[in-house]
Amino acid sequence: MRLILGSGSPRRKELLAQLGIVPDAILPPDIDEDPKKAEQPRPYCARLAREKALAVAAAPDDIVLTADTTVALGRRILGKPRDAGEAAEFLTALGGRRHQVITAVAVRKGDRIWARESVSAVKMKRLSDAELNAYLASMEWQGKAGGYAIQGAAGAFIPWISGSFTGIVGLPLAETTALLEAAGYPVWTQR
Repeated sequence: MRLILGSGSPRRKELLAQLGIVPDAILPPDIDEDPKKAEQPRPYCARLAREKALAVAAAPDDIVLTADTTVALGRRILGKPRDAGEAAEFLTALGGRRHQVITAVAVRKGDRIWARESVSAVKMKRLSDAELNAYLASMEWQGKAGGYAIQGAAGAFIPWISGSFTGIVGLPLAETTALLEAAGYPVWTQR
């Protein structure tokens, strides 16, 4: 039995390492991540995690772990910003408001898929021009849903969360552990 991480995210690999888990292979799938017309954030996120799990080539007894993280401001999905201008737009919209960070996790073994979502509430402070410009110049926003990473410098902008810190980072460990165990992966025993 091999564990395949269907994600190129170094953060997901680091979070698994906190559990002592090292994937046997890392195979990020290439899927279309555009939301469907009128798709809500939570179903969108769950759909992407499942589609990623199905897109990873694996042997029948391999376990495939995939995830998707989405930042939702009401019904609006804030994905990975295309450029600094869109990152600034996202961060300005999030400033002074609560939003949701949804991370959907899917585990596949053969034809069977187990899936869960972690939904956390996050409040970001209003950013001054100096804070916004310095953060944009850091380039840390690149490749991050909503244009920020709580585990980086943007952690200074987050005075309050309710939910899973690891879910906000990109892989909720409680949910992930339960899914891996359901699929028969020996999380807490000698591998």
